[in-house]
Amino acid sequence: MPQVTEKKDESEIERTVDLDRMGAGGAALDIVASEGERAALAKRFGFLGLPSFSARVTVDQRLGGSVVVEGRLRGRIVQACVLTLDPVTQDLDDTFRVVFKRDMADDLDPESGEAVLSAQADAPEPLEGNVLDVGEIVAEQLSLAADPYPRRPGAKLEDVLPKHRQGGRRGAPEQRRHPFAGLAALKDKPRRGR
Repeated sequence: MPQVTEKKDESEIERTVDLDRMGAGGAALDIVASEGERAALAKRFGFLGLPSFSARVTVDQRLGGSVVVEGRLRGRIVQACVLTLDPVTQDLDDTFRVVFKRDMADDLDPESGEAVLSAQADAPEPLEGNVLDVGEIVAEQLSLAADPYPRRPGAKLEDVLPKHRQGGRRGAPEQRRHPFAGLAALKDKPRRGR
């Protein structure tokens, strides 16, 4: 019987650090995404484009088995305006800090048995193995730094809503029909067989 192996999804911007081979001073990475990597990241996150993207990242091991990844992202993101779908450009200059910890046991909900997520901003992430994909961490931080609701300057909701038509006759404004008017009519209707 052939052996089935799980295919690990590779990051669009893979940059791995072997924690066992890392020196006492940690590791520093300058990541400059290639055109292909930027296109793949834009596709993954639904951007219209990612004309430039880079990161400066440091990885440091601390006492107690934790690993700290800190960095700064820079670049330019092009997204669709949530109202008009016009392109909106966001210049990116953002810092991040992620802490990983070895041998972390998940806190489980006593009723459902599912893992409970910590609400603390600096809560550590579990660290499995001794290889860390810093590129994937940078990609995740890019998605968090992107504006979730990009809006073209000056775009208003009123500009994209359908305009109300004005009737040919003038007079009292049209009364709106109550959404439950049909149910009220049924209530007053006599039932058969009573």
